[in-house]
Amino acid sequence: MVINTIKKMFGSSPAADEYVEIDVNGQQERETKVIVKPFVLRQYDDINDILNSIREGYTIAVIDMKPLKTKDVIELKRAVAKIKKTVDAIEGQIAAFGDTTIIVTPKFAEIHRAPAGAAIKKPDYINE
Repeated sequence: MVINTIKKMFGSSPAADEYVEIDVNGQQERETKVIVKPFVLRQYDDINDILNSIREGYTIAVIDMKPLKTKDVIELKRAVAKIKKTVDAIEGQIAAFGDTTIIVTPKFAEIHRAPAGAAIKKPDYINE
């Protein structure tokens, strides 16, 4: 009886030959291009854009830490720790290149790392 009252309030039920299409994926098919995106950490709050891009899952982030490193090393450590925590959550990878750049990749990408103790041979044109 209550169900009949509710049906009358919202209209009659659809006819047997009518149907409703439901998207089981939850969203339209998205183009899965990988984006290599550069970021500059000038202050701690700059990590919000970085984290949002990383969470999307299709961004390789190249992060320049030099401005924050020269300004406040403690804030830099805090920012890197937060980025690392997010990378661990998405099962991605993070690696430092030099003293001022870090690379963050999503789960499906891998960062090549030289074996421990292996010397990296520099090209002849780079003076030591």
